[in-house]
Amino acid sequence: MPILTQTEAQALLKKVLAYSKADQCEVNIYGKDAGNLRYARNAVSTSGGNSSSTLAVSSAFGNKLGVATINEYDDASLEKVVRRSEELARLAPENPEFMPFLGPQEYAATSPTFNKDTAAIDPKYRADEVAKSLSISKENKLVAAGFLENHVAYSAIMNTNGLFGYNTSTNVSFNVTLRTEDGTGSGYSTKAYNDVSKLDISAATRIAAQKASGSKGARAIEPGKYTVILEPAAALVLLENMIGSMDARSADEGRSFLSSPGGKTKLGEKLMDERVTIYSDPWNPELPTSRLNGDGRPHEKVTWIDKGVMKNVYYSRFWAKKNNAKALPGPDGFIMAGGDATLEELIKSTEKGILVTRLWYIREVDPQTLLYTGLTRDGTFYIENGEIKFPVKNFRFNESPIIMLNNVEALGRPERTVSGESQQSALIPPMKIRDFTFTSLSDAI
Repeated sequence: MPILTQTEAQALLKKVLAYSKADQCEVNIYGKDAGNLRYARNAVSTSGGNSSSTLAVSSAFGNKLGVATINEYDDASLEKVVRRSEELARLAPENPEFMPFLGPQEYAATSPTFNKDTAAIDPKYRADEVAKSLSISKENKLVAAGFLENHVAYSAIMNTNGLFGYNTSTNVSFNVTLRTEDGTGSGYSTKAYNDVSKLDISAATRIAAQKASGSKGARAIEPGKYTVILEPAAALVLLENMIGSMDARSADEGRSFLSSPGGKTKLGEKLMDERVTIYSDPWNPELPTSRLNGDGRPHEKVTWIDKGVMKNVYYSRFWAKKNNAKALPGPDGFIMAGGDATLEELIKSTEKGILVTRLWYIREVDPQTLLYTGLTRDGTFYIENGEIKFPVKNFRFNESPIIMLNNVEALGRPERTVSGESQQSALIPPMKIRDFTFTSLSDAI
């Protein structure tokens, strides 16, 4: 199904709601056209595209809710999915936390998430760009594996209480891993943007190539506490877990790092270094995100952490009503303030430390302290007297982003990066952190 314009989406959702016999009905639709090109062992392995769309109908009778989905949009199918959702609602138990659907909301007039050039990406563009990456790999006698993907998408929501919201977006993402021919050195780079003009695949591949060639012959050094410089892609996988844990209900019920004894929370307390400020802004030109949340609430600019002090947590509508608080949705992307230093300048300022390209295979150890474990990979280097001296074998680490952000020594210039595991995008700086805990060596490359 093609990408629907706002007018087309509105007409379709009105048609669906017209079939409803429920007390309340809400319809969500999401559609995406995407293309990709994958390569491995210095050769393209797959090239493909997909077009998908899903419509979900939520019907409510009193506090009983039923949801049904479909991807066929002829009249008979649309009526069928409405009837199915109503049938499920009648069979459902009473939901004590049910919230009536929202009424009309005010959204920003335009969305910065859509870029026409990104929407126009075609197979030739993907082939030409991957050819550049493969050329760099072969020139450096390395072996490449990578993935280039782009999409244009839309989402819309409408209900019987008068709500209608629509958003459209584009994205292009790229990641590449380069290895030495003998498999002893590895480098990695990842980028993602709404605007394709900001993506430089050749530059990203060259960075990965330098790391791969430079990490050959890594030495083993003792685990322990080290000053580290975390590149943005490495820091993000810890920060995203912290942001994802800033839920008001979990804090109030004693299940998160923001919980305090006696049913209190740490909201308003200084928990991190004063240089740490994290916020979200849907209209930031480097990291634009959707105007609306999945349930129709408008997104807005929110400061979550201000100079180390916890300023805000996000609420479900039910929990906000129960606690007489603002029903603030969680962010789609987040931004961390930094300084003006480049990564190279952070390295030059380090007497002894370790440069970390990437953290991988992140697993939770303790949700109350946000302690996580995982591995370094794809380029880990020892720094001495402001210079990279030699590659080191990878480590397993045990660290909490809360402790990490208390041990900040310097922050660099923020840049957009993307998580290799969750595909979460963020605008964050490289970070110089003292006393980062490495617990053991790893044979991973």
